[in-house]
Amino acid sequence: MSRPTTLRSAGDLIAAGLIDAADAAAIQQVAARYAVAVTPAVAGLMDAADPDDPIARQYLPSPAELTSTAGERNDPIGDAAHSPVKGVVHRYPDRVLLTPVLACPVYCRFCFRRARVGQGESALSEAEIEAALGYVSARPELREVIVTGGDPLMLGAPRIAALLARLSAIPHLEVARFHSRIPVADPDRITEAMAAALRPPPGAALAVWLAVHVNHPRELSAPARAAIARLADAGLPLVSQTVLLKGVNDSVGVLEDLMRALVRNRIRPYYLHHPDLAPGTGHFRPTVAEGRHLMRQLRGRLSGLAQPTYVLDIPGGLGKVPVGPDYWDGDGVTDSRGRRHPYRG
Repeated sequence: MSRPTTLRSAGDLIAAGLIDAADAAAIQQVAARYAVAVTPAVAGLMDAADPDDPIARQYLPSPAELTSTAGERNDPIGDAAHSPVKGVVHRYPDRVLLTPVLACPVYCRFCFRRARVGQGESALSEAEIEAALGYVSARPELREVIVTGGDPLMLGAPRIAALLARLSAIPHLEVARFHSRIPVADPDRITEAMAAALRPPPGAALAVWLAVHVNHPRELSAPARAAIARLADAGLPLVSQTVLLKGVNDSVGVLEDLMRALVRNRIRPYYLHHPDLAPGTGHFRPTVAEGRHLMRQLRGRLSGLAQPTYVLDIPGGLGKVPVGPDYWDGDGVTDSRGRRHPYRG
């Protein structure tokens, strides 16, 4: 049986009842600049009657994307400046990004690689993979490879298993971490075969982790929860990546519900990202002060197990830094309710 069709154009979105026909021309302009893809799984989560639907806001193109604000850039986190060979980004001493594919099942409207993903050639050739792995092999200081993209699970189970076998053969590597939106955006792809492919080869010393990108508790649908359970039951340690987005999750109630849901589904909250300075994404960005206030509220509501680290990726490739609230200033400490107490360290 064929898979349901992904929506990729203004016409597709109009036919599905997700945008108004009057908006077709504006949406076509957006789609000409940035790739559009909405899977049936994601479309089914949207409430077309709600103009502020947080799922639709993440995935449906908007004319606001054609307006850039000061400081935005096509490469906001400096991928190009730190790419010694195609498909590798080396910004930290002990780890590199490997981007074997620049295609995704869906295209998030706030994506920091939105100028590159879904455009033209999407996968590294065999020669390019060889060069990328050769770079990793030649640098014994590297301990971790973060396989991202695009969405690396678009490679499919056989190619993922083959890639892991090659990574496992590099003796100084300790961890391979995959980052994916697929468990929530296209959960049918997370088959038993996919879960098995993500396990390290028998006898390998390499540990494999999976980071699931999820921004709203409604994205953890029944099919998504089943897909996540297949991954967890296969023995994969799971962490989350969430982007703090205006109109999606910029309230303490939504963030609390999301973090609780992640922990219930055996996903350890990892990062809450401040949105990057990708062009046309200003309508998604809260202020850092707003994000810090939300994190302070979460500290009083959730256990440490459910607390993500609020991070900012410094533009230009200078790396992620925590920007969460400070509780101790040398003379005193502030508790989760905002009360100050004397404490000298």
